[in-house]
Amino acid sequence: MIRRISSGGEFEAKIGYCRAVVAGGFVHVAGTVGQGDDVVSQCQSALDIIGKALVDAGSGFEHAVRVNYYLPNAAEFEPCWPVLSETFKGNPPAATMVECGLIDPKYRIEIELTALLPAK
Repeated sequence: MIRRISSGGEFEAKIGYCRAVVAGGFVHVAGTVGQGDDVVSQCQSALDIIGKALVDAGSGFEHAVRVNYYLPNAAEFEPCWPVLSETFKGNPPAATMVECGLIDPKYRIEIELTALLPAK
């Protein structure tokens, strides 16, 4: 069974995706950008959006198994580390950071995450 979770974002309909898909015992959260004036505020905003999708799916950050970070400037990743460390606490997922262009230059970070859907 596949369940799709929408965040109601304007680009979901325009591009043809949803915020998260629950399938095969996992929650796959789409690449997510956040709002803010700097990379740290955008990181926190993206994590807030991802966290809501995880809760809507019946999971949470403590069940994250994989996370990918995409940044146009790799040097901006380190300021995000305290936010990420606090988010994942004692349950860090496997992680990758990639330096690349994002859909709009105003975005400083995009985060994509996969979490286990805990058994009920």
